[in-house]
Amino acid sequence: MSNQELVTLNVGGKIFTTRLSTIRQFPVSRLARMLDGKDQEFKMVGDQIFVDRDGVLFSFILDFLRTHELLVPTDFSDYHRLQREALFYELDSLVDLLSQEHLLHPRPALVEVHFVNRNTQSFFRVFGSCSKTIEMLTGRITVFIKQYSTPSWAGGSFPPRMTVLPLPPQRPSHHDLVFQCGSDSATDNQSGVRYISIKPDDRKLANGTNVLGLLIDTLLMEGFHLVSTRTISSEDKTECYSFERIKRSEVFARNKLLKPETTTMPEQSKKNK
Repeated sequence: MSNQELVTLNVGGKIFTTRLSTIRQFPVSRLARMLDGKDQEFKMVGDQIFVDRDGVLFSFILDFLRTHELLVPTDFSDYHRLQREALFYELDSLVDLLSQEHLLHPRPALVEVHFVNRNTQSFFRVFGSCSKTIEMLTGRITVFIKQYSTPSWAGGSFPPRMTVLPLPPQRPSHHDLVFQCGSDSATDNQSGVRYISIKPDDRKLANGTNVLGLLIDTLLMEGFHLVSTRTISSEDKTECYSFERIKRSEVFARNKLLKPETTTMPEQSKKNK
């Protein structure tokens, strides 16, 4: 096969190679028009076309171009972001298909809370199938580190001074976050103490069990319900709490029942009176 029949795209750092005919499946799309080199969003870097978009989601875009079908994992929940990518590439048929799939087949958003309680410290790791849920929790959770220092001067030292440093939880990836609370040392509770605050509650909690309860309450108020609890490891006392939330399909039901003749603009309805 001639290299002229192939095109290589670098989408957000992920490399894709496909046929030119695959890209031209939808001639009026922005993807098809990018081949003429006139769109500033698509830049040639060496022998690759660079696109500053989400490379993971583009794999679904390219699969749709190849098969004209939308196939996603059973736990996929980022329909809104995928539809936004389809709008960027001007793939109208995929945009319509995503709207139908999202509304007709709502998929649950899943969250797992891993909780480890060790002596004076507790560790949390939260996994979410939807990155928006993790972003919401990251915005609400604050880790406060209490530290004591003793400033010194030439003739002696001042009394210990306490400082509280607020930090966000760690984000190993888009789909999980990590934080801990309690004291770093069982013998010295005056240094390195971590407190957790979860908005809108303004308390700063160092006890892991209390933090777990507040985290569960937060998820319940966000529409999640507890599906199961299990012990992953009895040796290090690791517990797992699983939640899910079913997305509503009210928008579809409303559009389905709404008749075209009733969708008049306010100005039109005033003139008809």
